[in-house]
Amino acid sequence: MNKAITVEKLSALFKDGMTIMVGGFLANGTPERIMDELVKSGVKDLTLIANDTSYPDRGCGRLIANRQVKKLIVSHIGTNPMTGDQMNAGELEIEFSPQGTLAERVRAGGAGLGGVLTTTGLGTVIEEGKQKIEVDGQTFLLEKPIRADFAFLKGSIGDEFGNLVYKGTSQNFQPLMAMAADCVIAEVDELLPIGSIPMEQVHTSGIFVDYILL
Repeated sequence: MNKAITVEKLSALFKDGMTIMVGGFLANGTPERIMDELVKSGVKDLTLIANDTSYPDRGCGRLIANRQVKKLIVSHIGTNPMTGDQMNAGELEIEFSPQGTLAERVRAGGAGLGGVLTTTGLGTVIEEGKQKIEVDGQTFLLEKPIRADFAFLKGSIGDEFGNLVYKGTSQNFQPLMAMAADCVIAEVDELLPIGSIPMEQVHTSGIFVDYILL
């Protein structure tokens, strides 16, 4: 199966209003070439799911700076002042989710679970509007699963089938997001023939990856 995709065909997949997950932490592990094409495309009203909004000039922060995002599901925004400015101006809807909870919600979306139970956020603004469930006398928040139309990932190494390896902290969120989107597109620093990566070293199996950006 040929999973290669050109930037031209990639851009043709983008649509206004789509929901996207972007892997990485700050600008580490973010697929910058895919972000380049999203910015160039001008698609708008995006729902962005990411750990953070990086910086105004890097990573998915460029989508914020270009005002292409309508809703954001995120754990923190402190490194990108434009995110806070748009939130305070009422131009950007933000759903804050504690970092571990966000990861678990994405994992639940990929695993087909109905949600996860956590005590994180109890007694804070995080619990507002959420269902509480009691288990053995202890109260938990029900955090619902998250899925997306697209997950955009960055592999340090990949093969032509889409098996991916992430070096260092670039692994952050990416294996989970690969399971929680209808279409998964990856770019890689080094592309190898199928069979070149020992299977025990694979972080994301190629069965989850739909396209590899050339």
